[in-house]
Amino acid sequence: MSKRKNRQNLQTLKLKIASNLVLSVLVLSIGALCLASQTDEVTAGGENTEIYRSAGDTAVGVSLMFNVYWGTDEVYRILDTLSAHNAKATFFIGGCWADDNTDCLRAIYEAGHELGNHGYFHKDHKKLNLVQNQKEINDCNKFVELATGYTPTLFAPPSGSYGNDMLSACKALGMKTVLWSRDTIDWRDKNASIIYTRATKDVKIGDFVLMHPMKETADALGDILKYYENHSLKAVTVSENLQEKG
Repeated sequence: MSKRKNRQNLQTLKLKIASNLVLSVLVLSIGALCLASQTDEVTAGGENTEIYRSAGDTAVGVSLMFNVYWGTDEVYRILDTLSAHNAKATFFIGGCWADDNTDCLRAIYEAGHELGNHGYFHKDHKKLNLVQNQKEINDCNKFVELATGYTPTLFAPPSGSYGNDMLSACKALGMKTVLWSRDTIDWRDKNASIIYTRATKDVKIGDFVLMHPMKETADALGDILKYYENHSLKAVTVSENLQEKG
């Protein structure tokens, strides 16, 4: 009985040693993969990807940036005002909005304004992984292209939230990330006078001015454009300010 028990104990010990060896190999392999993934992420999405907050030395005017996930009626009012002042702007399009407002999307494009990408569902892109970022951005691009024939090259992350995976996704899709240098905060402070002040006070050539299709923004837009005209500031698209073809 003692010999049989000794053999059983020896077999159990061998199994434990083998199991521990397999577990160790798995742990080391997973650790190596995680380290490689982190290294690739930082390299792909770090210093090699530019983020534009203003046009800098290439500037030829001021760029109004409209992030569009709502306010279709106000978009049409904004288009009318821009046309009356011979001004151009960049509209960063939410894909799910565009899906329900294709005619308005086409009206923006046909009026000669630039179409940018604002994601499909207005997600927090800092919290998305690389694949999720690529899908959210690319789905919006595909719909805009299907509706207008134009593929956006600029991406404005919702709420300005971004991380390395988002930057890597933009780089892989051949897109540039655009933030703002001036924020009207019109979605929160629904006051035409405040919006006007934030869009005009100390404004300078090369500024990227963030707006939304709010009623108060549409109300203030005419006066904002008059201020630019009176101060020899031209309202141009983001890509025009960056000296890129829109």
